[in-house]
Amino acid sequence: MKFRRSMVEYALKHGVTKTAIKYNTYRQYVYRWLRRYDGSLESLRNKSRRPKHHSKAHTAAELKLILDMRRRNPEAGLVVFWVKLRQRGYSRSITGLYRTLKRIGMTPVKQVLTKILLFLSVN
Repeated sequence: MKFRRSMVEYALKHGVTKTAIKYNTYRQYVYRWLRRYDGSLESLRNKSRRPKHHSKAHTAAELKLILDMRRRNPEAGLVVFWVKLRQRGYSRSITGLYRTLKRIGMTPVKQVLTKILLFLSVN
């Protein structure tokens, strides 16, 4: 950040082209930091480029539909559950549903496995 501050201050006095030559960088790089600089060292800190949301994420209404349907159909397999959701307006793929169920922790596979393990432990 100190390097960037010295570069920006030099650019304010001598211009962008001279700064790019002196600091062995591109003019666009100098312009980028000039735009961000507000007089504080903190403004020259690297910012996160992580996305704040995913454009194709399930909506709140879709998640509520999945949760409500899973509560009513806890024993249904993935395909049967997906078909029932499709009848109520769910438009995502079966793979997307599986990933969402897995993320929420409501995969039907876990329920089947626990029943098998309980059955084996009793016998």
